[in-house]
Amino acid sequence: MGRPRTFDQPAALAAAMDQFWRRGYEATSVRDLAGAMSITGASLYNAFGDKRSLFRRCLHAYVDTYARKRIAELDASDDPIRGIRAFFDDLVEASLRDRRGCLLVNSAMEVAPWDAEFATLIEQCLLEIEDGFYRALKRLPKGSFQGSRDIRATARLMLSAVIALRVLARAGGDGDRLRSVAKSAIALAERSHTPWTTASPARRRRPRPSPPLDADAPWGSPPPAHSEAQPKI
Repeated sequence: MGRPRTFDQPAALAAAMDQFWRRGYEATSVRDLAGAMSITGASLYNAFGDKRSLFRRCLHAYVDTYARKRIAELDASDDPIRGIRAFFDDLVEASLRDRRGCLLVNSAMEVAPWDAEFATLIEQCLLEIEDGFYRALKRLPKGSFQGSRDIRATARLMLSAVIALRVLARAGGDGDRLRSVAKSAIALAERSHTPWTTASPARRRRPRPSPPLDADAPWGSPPPAHSEAQPKI
């Protein structure tokens, strides 16, 4: 009896990830996967299970390799603003080099609408990115935000910028467009960095001067009404 065929599982998983990343879940067949992974269909099933199980492992591997790495770098930054700027600068350059977009975002548009399990998994992974922005913004000086709700809302806007940037990159957007999206997201953090202060009170209107008193009028008489002089008849 021959020995079972051995292969480099991490390399095979990376090859499968590339297929899903480029072609999408539905357009990738088991035969495509086995060919890219340089293994037989039987070896694929024995090592990774069915196509669905393999796709799930690819999503987890993608998050570990790419998303969580960027989040960890953001968490480790001494300056939150500088860390956010580095996050988006790196994301733009990576998106211009690799036009596959983001496997999470691609899957959110293709798979999540009809698969509740993958929708939940993708949402949790995107939430990790949002939470990374939230932690960075929360480290800004006190007074930058009026409350935690404002921090969360800004973190969600920044996640939206990440998604928009990745979709534009996959659609062939040029560097100027991608950098414009990144610049808007960075500006959100930079504006938040300026301590919030109450607006200066509106200038009070000066009271209109009272009409001069008529010396011949009795005390307590009301002042004359402002009316145009009537012509004498």
